[in-house]
Amino acid sequence: MNLLVIEDDIYIQNFLQQGFEQEGYRVTVAGDGEEGTLYATTEHYDLIILDLMLPKVDGMQVLRSIRGQGFQTPIIILSAKHAVEEKILGLQSGADDYLSKPFAFSELLARCQSLSRRQQANLQQTNVLQYQDLHLDLLKRIVKRGSIEITLNQREYALMELFLRHREKVCSKTVILEKVWGFQFDPQTNVVDVLVCRLRSKIDRGFASPLIHTIRGVGYVLKHES
Repeated sequence: MNLLVIEDDIYIQNFLQQGFEQEGYRVTVAGDGEEGTLYATTEHYDLIILDLMLPKVDGMQVLRSIRGQGFQTPIIILSAKHAVEEKILGLQSGADDYLSKPFAFSELLARCQSLSRRQQANLQQTNVLQYQDLHLDLLKRIVKRGSIEITLNQREYALMELFLRHREKVCSKTVILEKVWGFQFDPQTNVVDVLVCRLRSKIDRGFASPLIHTIRGVGYVLKHES
């Protein structure tokens, strides 16, 4: 699981990073709200742990910015603010859970695992992934754009599924390597570029509106541009 921790306290940063990495998580740390917002909206994360009292941009603004841009990544607020009103405000603003400091790591880990199970259950209930006129049937493994069925090989299909599950969210080359190849290649290799080029030629060629776009220096995104 890919985890983003937005927390300015160095001790808590190290504590969380060490604890989650020992549990097999891949952890990215952001030390202020501005950096955290950037990471959350340009990289793929399975879950975000968010402090409220952050420098530059406070955590509530970070939360509202992430949700305001349409990102549905599960978010757990981890805050020293204990007031019931703060918890209600955080949950109403789009957080999935709220845990007050000081906290037990075992409880935080259990809450992360619970959110992950819930997210996976929701994904498993979806048999068809759709964006604009693009459809992917997970049971029949059929991809269509409009009425045209498109034949994809195994890795093209895996990449198409990744894009559809994270539509309108940039997928970095590192994320694509992890999800499609399982980090079997050096991240500096051009296999991702080659695969995206092949998929784009099948998905976008002949259609008026391209859906697969390159975000230079960041990665690729599935989105519709008017």
